[in-house]
Amino acid sequence: MTENPAATPTPTPTARQRLGYVLGRTLPAEFHGWVVGDTTGPGATRRYATRCLIPLIPILVGLLLIPGPWIIRTGMVLLLFLPFVYFLLALKNIYLRHRLVSHGLDPRLLNATKQRRLDQEQASYESRYRSAP
Repeated sequence: MTENPAATPTPTPTARQRLGYVLGRTLPAEFHGWVVGDTTGPGATRRYATRCLIPLIPILVGLLLIPGPWIIRTGMVLLLFLPFVYFLLALKNIYLRHRLVSHGLDPRLLNATKQRRLDQEQASYESRYRSAP
């Protein structure tokens, strides 16, 4: 009997391995399916942004505790936070592609879902508007 690969669950890393992954370490080859799901699956952008913003929170809180007018403190926080978020989102694909390559995976997996959706839309369009004569 052949086993259905879709029926076997993808192993998930332990808490220690996951912490190492968040800090930039690579996981063993048995977790490649989990890494692909983490970087390309639903919620990948949210997870990426959360992992990058959590270390910034203590710095922002520290800036808010500096004595002075509230407008100056708020300005300091916004001058740090807004460019950080802008570059965070602008460099998302580069970082996620690096994450895939560092695990020895194909970086084109990052665009596989988007390409699949575009192919489905094209097939739908062609079946609707370009029927055979």
